[in-house]
Amino acid sequence: MTPEQVVLVQDSFAKVRPIAGAAADLFYGRLFEIAPQVRPMFPDDMREQKKKLMAMLGLAVTNLHKPEMVVPTLQTLGRQHVSFGTQAAHYEPVGAALLWALEQGLGPDFTPAVREAWVETYVLVANVMKAAAAEVRRPESTADA
Repeated sequence: MTPEQVVLVQDSFAKVRPIAGAAADLFYGRLFEIAPQVRPMFPDDMREQKKKLMAMLGLAVTNLHKPEMVVPTLQTLGRQHVSFGTQAAHYEPVGAALLWALEQGLGPDFTPAVREAWVETYVLVANVMKAAAAEVRRPESTADA
């Protein structure tokens, strides 16, 4: 990511923070619409989950310029998601739902440049999480080899 993209993501997320609850509602509503198969992976009461989502996004966005501050947390999160049944293929609809929710929440402030910066951010986050998840899965699949 370029320094300019980091600023775009951080500035746009500052506009999302005041509507964090609505943004989380938009995100999960869209996720369950486009990937209904993931709904059973989540609790019936989504209040805490929504708070966790926004907190994790805040941590990632705040530390985009200092990856060493967020990578260990993302790795832990990626490993934990394995126990929830998360597969690598689930990251695509999550990214799509995130971009859609940001577009809804930011309106005209979700410019093509802001969108691209968020795509880069999500790709980085997802790749770290997927790599950590693969490390958890790999020993199980090769244990009998």
